[in-house]
Amino acid sequence: MTVALVDWLQALPDAQAMRDTDRWATETLGIPSLDLMERAGLGLARAVEERAGSGRVVVVCGTGNNGGDGSVAARLLREWGQEVDVLLVGDAERVSGDARINLERLGTAGTTPFTVARLEGAAVIVDALLGTGAAGAPRSPLAQVISAINDSHVPVISADVPSGVDASTGEIAGVAVWAEATVTFAQSKPGLHINPGKGHAGAVRTVDIGIPAGAPVEPTIGLLHDAALLATLPGRDASSTKFASGFVLVAGGSIGMTGAPCLVALGAMRAGAGYVTACVPASQQPIVAAHLLEVMTRALTEADGAHVPAGAATVLELAQRGGSLVVGPGLGRSVGALAFARTLTIEGPTPLVLDADGLAAFAGEPEALSGRVASTVLTPHEGELGRLLGVPSAQIKAERLASVSEAARRAGAVVVLKGDDSLIARPDGLVAVSPGATPALATAGTGDVLSGVIAALLAQGVKPFTAACAGVRLHARAGLLAAAAVGSPGVIASDVIAQLPAARRE
Repeated sequence: MTVALVDWLQALPDAQAMRDTDRWATETLGIPSLDLMERAGLGLARAVEERAGSGRVVVVCGTGNNGGDGSVAARLLREWGQEVDVLLVGDAERVSGDARINLERLGTAGTTPFTVARLEGAAVIVDALLGTGAAGAPRSPLAQVISAINDSHVPVISADVPSGVDASTGEIAGVAVWAEATVTFAQSKPGLHINPGKGHAGAVRTVDIGIPAGAPVEPTIGLLHDAALLATLPGRDASSTKFASGFVLVAGGSIGMTGAPCLVALGAMRAGAGYVTACVPASQQPIVAAHLLEVMTRALTEADGAHVPAGAATVLELAQRGGSLVVGPGLGRSVGALAFARTLTIEGPTPLVLDADGLAAFAGEPEALSGRVASTVLTPHEGELGRLLGVPSAQIKAERLASVSEAARRAGAVVVLKGDDSLIARPDGLVAVSPGATPALATAGTGDVLSGVIAALLAQGVKPFTAACAGVRLHARAGLLAAAAVGSPGVIASDVIAQLPAARRE
């Protein structure tokens, strides 16, 4: 099955797609590969010159084409009057093709074998060891060289991708260069925007190396473009009513955890929902009602301040009105509450956002979600996704792209793996990557706000993948505005809610 990127996603081709693109450019279009390397090296050299000033530059080259890019940059920097050391890691006899030509073009100044001592006193180190084609843990001596570069505490600019980072996934199998910036060629790569690789890439600059658009490749990963995405969202007109603007049901809450459903409800209202009802345990309803002046509340049958399965009937009856349903915020993990969540999730007739403890109701069995008639959006953090898939959260952290893709496929749902690099995956394999937000969002309750935003968009008829992507970006933009307004740290979830209208307006 062919998966096409939508027009508000900037393609992030993986390593194989880039190889295919390069081959198309050289073999079909007749662009000399040596010219592509020259342009790549020129873009790299310009970035290095900006950072290094008059200081000494050390270019650390491997024996492949990434090293060839470094050789081009070193030659041009020398021509521009920069002091440059070129340190080769590996046997010079192994260098071939375009990389060999550019190694020889360095002339008499040439290269010297790598030594740690040559890193000392450098203004900038250029990492040109391993390119996009590398995978797995770097072997000796590359691993030791990468460690030495990191230990030098000299600013590093990486060529195409930090050595040790998987360009296709962002995974790191061994050691990886910590770069201040990465100059990537032709198109940006997934591994530069997905953690843990994102954290190693620093500021990413994409250099045009002369490959025109139109390569016959079909990337399945894309970077979200806010303006184009948010322009697709519906607005209100003179004929709108509160129900036409979106009806959201929130099912959650328990003793001591009434804040979560309140934040979901307020987030949904600020994201444009016209009518929101919070369905909470009867003993907690007065507390929730006191905090939600613009939101209806329903008191459900409970046991000791927690939901029980009998309460699901009331929520399902309300759901016949349409709109969307959020299950899980502040739910707790009592046996009755989890059974309540399972009933609502499986039988609910409307688009659903499943979050927090609602996800725990399906721990180890995401396939149980695949039979839902209406659309489903899951919004886990790494720990919650680990429980859903039955694996340690450390595995999710190390393999974010693979994990979110697996969860979407097995659950038959759109899955949002939250983080600075939030990943939004469709069951067919399409993945959107958020370009980031602010550390200010790392505070309790902001995930509840996100659930409310996505639910509001679903209730307005926005398709689930679009609603999830737009919800992530509205949430991120609101977080940035909140941080600017009150400072970070210091932002709380209600600050983010207050900025949602401005996030969309801007």
